[in-house]
Amino acid sequence: MSEYRVIMPKMGESVQEATITKWFVKEGDSVKEDDVLFEIATEKVDSEIPSPVDGTVVKILFETGAVVPVGDLVAIISVGSEGASEDKIKTTKNVDLPVIEVATVKSNHVGSEIPVKFFSPLVKSMAKKENIGIHELNQLEGSGINGRVQKKDVLEYIASRGHKENKNLKNTITSTVEDPVVKKTAIAVGGSDRVVEMDRVRKIIADHMINSVRVAPHVTNVVEADVTNLVLWRNKVKDEFFKKYNEKLTYMPVFIEAVASALREFPMINSSVDGDKIILRGKVNIGIAVAKPDGNLIVPVISDADQKNLIGLTSALNDLANRARINKLSPDEISGGTFSITNFGSFRNLFGTPIINQPQVAILATGNIEKKPAVMETPTGDAIVVRHIMYLSLTYDHRVIDGALGGAFLRRVADLLEAFDSNRLI
Repeated sequence: MSEYRVIMPKMGESVQEATITKWFVKEGDSVKEDDVLFEIATEKVDSEIPSPVDGTVVKILFETGAVVPVGDLVAIISVGSEGASEDKIKTTKNVDLPVIEVATVKSNHVGSEIPVKFFSPLVKSMAKKENIGIHELNQLEGSGINGRVQKKDVLEYIASRGHKENKNLKNTITSTVEDPVVKKTAIAVGGSDRVVEMDRVRKIIADHMINSVRVAPHVTNVVEADVTNLVLWRNKVKDEFFKKYNEKLTYMPVFIEAVASALREFPMINSSVDGDKIILRGKVNIGIAVAKPDGNLIVPVISDADQKNLIGLTSALNDLANRARINKLSPDEISGGTFSITNFGSFRNLFGTPIINQPQVAILATGNIEKKPAVMETPTGDAIVVRHIMYLSLTYDHRVIDGALGGAFLRRVADLLEAFDSNRLI
């Protein structure tokens, strides 16, 4: 008989901890290899953690809702016909189990104590580096579960500390510059109304969108593109493409190809803003917005999109989109994007004005492709003909991208699509 120690797995380079959102087993349950043990959530993605072995769950170390650092022991599985002895578990637990310290302060009730907060090792490390005392940390209104302070909360506090009022603080800090006061609108709820609590992912999306609008002045340009050659080509080759590569060919890989090419020509569009510095990204990593069955949105990233051919882009896109819809993406697969594309055309919308996916500086929206009458020049004069037309809209950060640059980039993407070779081989 032996024990298998289940630890909180590494969920990507930038993820230091995860929240256990659900247990599918309890102590004493028998499990088979690949049975789901528990579900975890990070700021980036939700994942199910399977059992790596057959055995019996003899110890669960964290309850639902616990925030567990990567690498910490979560559960013990006995591999064998009998459960592990309690003595043996204790012996190993004393060596490997994490020690979680909880600060306490006196409450208003004599002789009682209440917990203040638990700060992850990452938050503590950031605070120490920036000379943020424990008192300051305790004043932060965290965005995590139960007000837990997370990495982004510390970063926002660092950015605003010393020159303006920090909205994340529970108590007001004196400053010389005041942010405008945002008053919450009182909303009346009627008897026939139904109040639905946002789920965790929707709350993260909401915070991300609000932060983007607050940080970046948004401007949107729109152009019309004649993509008749592309439509005719896809209609001609899509069946052959599927037979040859076992991949469904949509328009999006061609859009990605055009955008990747244009980003190399306009490197300022492929950048980020850090204070008064502009970071020109060396890689072209394009995120594609994918709608999930639960109504939420996720943006998997195709890394090095400019180095992939159309077949590679199609394969990568289909794989990421399919796994995104069933929550099988790793955090690294939705990180590191330098530019994003969202497809309003999938909802048969003509165009949209999307919000920038921070810390990027621009996002392209593709609209529905429709047959429309268009005026074309012919040897005998102008003629009205039926063409396949779509709208492209680019939302960009006006801090670093002016109208001329944004307009030129958008026009270049449209020109590349209009010049698509209808005789292109697959």
